Amino acid sequence: MTILLLGSGGREHALAWKMLQSSKCTHLFVAPGNAGTETIAKNVNLNILDFEAIKTFVIQENVEMVVVGPEDPLVHGIYDFFRNDSQLKNIPVIGPSKNGAQLEGSKEFAKQFLVKHNIPTAGYDSFTAETVEKGCAFLETLKPPYVLKADGLAAGKGVLIINDIEEAKVELHNMLVNQKFGQASSKVVIEEFLDGIELSCFVLTDGKNYKILPTAKDYKRIGDGDTGLNTGGMGAVSPVPFADAVLLEKIETRIVKPTIEGFQKDGIEYKGFVFIGLINVKGEPIVIEYNVRMGDPETEVVVPRIKTDLVELFQAVANQTLNEITLEIDQRSATTVMLVSGGYPEDYEKGKAISGIENISDSIVFHAGTKSENGQVVSNGGRVLAVTSFGDNFQEAIKKSYQNIEKLHFDKMYFRKDIGRDLL
Repeated sequence: MTILLLGSGGREHALAWKMLQSSKCTHLFVAPGNAGTETIAKNVNLNILDFEAIKTFVIQENVEMVVVGPEDPLVHGIYDFFRNDSQLKNIPVIGPSKNGAQLEGSKEFAKQFLVKHNIPTAGYDSFTAETVEKGCAFLETLKPPYVLKADGLAAGKGVLIINDIEEAKVELHNMLVNQKFGQASSKVVIEEFLDGIELSCFVLTDGKNYKILPTAKDYKRIGDGDTGLNTGGMGAVSPVPFADAVLLEKIETRIVKPTIEGFQKDGIEYKGFVFIGLINVKGEPIVIEYNVRMGDPETEVVVPRIKTDLVELFQAVANQTLNEITLEIDQRSATTVMLVSGGYPEDYEKGKAISGIENISDSIVFHAGTKSENGQVVSNGGRVLAVTSFGDNFQEAIKKSYQNIEKLHFDKMYFRKDIGRDLL
């Protein structure tokens, strides 16, 4: 079948790499893709939010399935656009409806869903520019640190964790009144801080049945020892060593099952990935957030561990027959380390020539922010490459990733040197 994959990051390169291992995938287009997807599939210069242009392309190329990588098209309703179009309605879109995508598009919607379906989550309240003083009063009722979350999409950077009450009040004003994150922070959710260790649970659902994919843990801060600014993610490990059978059972019964049942009770059409950001507080899993797509860079460690045909899984999602498929997982550990542009997540330069990719052995290089320019791969974003490796345990896998990183170079290249160290 002919498939169109939307997106341009490391997540999309990993999904493309996996889908092309399926005999069912005869043609794969990636829009807009990157220098990595260009070597294995056909990149298409499409704006992923221009649904009319996507429609024209899909009809012209006889596309039989659309897989949505990032959250933006989902929040803007690409699933509904296909469903409501007489020419497109029979083409499956892997991703939730616009209503379902609100789980990521609005932090407040997600919190209301969690509370309604009795899914464990932190206490919270939400505020706007008009109620900013009430927000400051609410902060006074909490213990530090204070968690401020922009309600809308802020490219993974809309969450602030602040220790000082006065600084928290200033930042609340910055977000609501000065629009620090633009429209995304026109509403801010303030949450109680949960002290524990984070992990991500990934679920693939057809809206009725579900498969729980491997767990992963990603590293959001730019600096070693989890210091500095939040980023889109600096590395990941799968499986999570502390996620034992007892914890996984609690995650399934208290969180995954009620989430999928919640979709059915609320009439939410949902055929795609659910990313559940969790925190393990003294052995009890609590939901921090939902995302409505795979995480990045977690995809680069979760997808390589899936042994089952990914296209077959997507077809089962479309047909609501996911219960008929057996999910096979590689028992080895996988790790990935992100190589980023100097200055990221703040100002950074693009167009830096990348060398050494052809020298990598025993690791997979997934491209994120890259493009081809005159036959040369150059940097084209903040997060540039992800180096993924397998091992009998995560220590062995991470060692391989770091050994291979030594063969790679671009000007001002930076990476964290402590991925997985907190798990030892």
